[in-house]
Amino acid sequence: MKVGVLVVAYNAETTLARVLDRIPPAAKLQLAEVLVQDDHSSDATLAVAHDYLERNSHLHLTVVRHPKNLGYGGNQKTGYQYAVNHGWDVVVLLHGDGQYAPEIMGDIIAPLVEGDADAVFGSRMMHRGEALKGGMPKYKYVGNRILTTFQNALTGMHLSEWHSGYRAYRVSALADIPYVGNSDGFDFDTEIILQLAAAGKKIVEVPIPTYYGDEICYVDGVAYAKDVVFDTIRYRLGRSGFGSGTLGHLTAPYAFKPSPYSSHGRVLQLLQGREPLRILDVGCGPGWLAQALTAAGHTVTGIDVEEADGVRDRMHRFIRADLTQGLPADDEQYDVVLAADVIEHLPDPSRLLADLSSRVRPGGSIIASVPNISHWYPRTRVLAGRFDYDQRGILDRSHLRFFTRRSFLRLVRAAGLEPHRTAHTGLPLDALGLARHTAVTSTVGRLDRALVRLWPTLFAYQFVFELTPWHGGALRDQPHSR
Repeated sequence: MKVGVLVVAYNAETTLARVLDRIPPAAKLQLAEVLVQDDHSSDATLAVAHDYLERNSHLHLTVVRHPKNLGYGGNQKTGYQYAVNHGWDVVVLLHGDGQYAPEIMGDIIAPLVEGDADAVFGSRMMHRGEALKGGMPKYKYVGNRILTTFQNALTGMHLSEWHSGYRAYRVSALADIPYVGNSDGFDFDTEIILQLAAAGKKIVEVPIPTYYGDEICYVDGVAYAKDVVFDTIRYRLGRSGFGSGTLGHLTAPYAFKPSPYSSHGRVLQLLQGREPLRILDVGCGPGWLAQALTAAGHTVTGIDVEEADGVRDRMHRFIRADLTQGLPADDEQYDVVLAADVIEHLPDPSRLLADLSSRVRPGGSIIASVPNISHWYPRTRVLAGRFDYDQRGILDRSHLRFFTRRSFLRLVRAAGLEPHRTAHTGLPLDALGLARHTAVTSTVGRLDRALVRLWPTLFAYQFVFELTPWHGGALRDQPHSR
């Protein structure tokens, strides 16, 4: 395998040569190249690197100086791109300040060469007490343990240490993750762990000695802690389908949302206690809502552009059709037509609403749910100048249309329909995996529901409407909550 070492160096004139000298002869025999990247140091780091190159012709050494300081993360990015472009199979990250021991580089490389890992992290915490014996300041030790515990709890991982900079990666694994968009700061190391986890890559830890000398620390501990906590929360949200997905992402289709405060829960409540109905579920997805309705005694026909695995087993009949082209020709009429979380995905919602209306038998209704773009979350994003699309939720990147309550009701009335009943949903705590967790979450849920009742246009996450054909405007003047 083509194994290379990336030495990230900044103001390392007093330590760089010793770090290179300490790479064991056996490890040097494995190395195809050692890349020293001087991140625009203000001292003689570059001169030391060039002098070392002249005196050690046996070592395939490449020296690069950045024309400007790229930061710790930025320095790594350019090094990993170099590894990708030059066909390396494995890249070892080594710090030029000597904090990590080159002597055990063979232990770091071994799991990758043997095919047992996609990434190997050196851990100073695998052997109890060794980090403090090696001179790690106690405040750093305590901070490290607190952050590692928090990050493991939030991600479901079990690393002994998240904050070691001694690492090696399979270059093909790096090429599979979007690390170029990561931070240029010190939290780059955390972001790359999260991306590897999201991509299902195998991480192995090996114990390493701890060494603290007289090197200068450029890390602002408080800012670093804030950044890694924020990154880990972004990962957790991403794994739940929220956020941009650059750290954690969700590839599974929309799941059934069982909470009584979700859109699916509100639909089930609107139909609760009714005699068995013939229901058309438009945009049924995998069919989880249809399955719940079938279990309640209703006869459900589902329509969607994709046929999910097992969807036909969850309902009476499934029809595959592209809803952007309208509903497929069918003379059947239904007691209830569902359009749950689908209208916002279509380029022409008015066409779909007209088609839905034509499928409702006399006395029947349409139940539709749409996200609320006037919710406080997108309002805050716009106010902060950080509007962007998320994987899911109100700002789902697949949404083609956005609605306030007023604009959706205007669309509904233009299609000859009137709201008969209205329900609201709160924050999607079930989608976050938090619906049944902890007293804090329960309190947040109760507060959110109270705010939704008080001011639904600001706090309702989605609106759920039961719509009926308009008959002379008798329902037009029904009062609505604020």
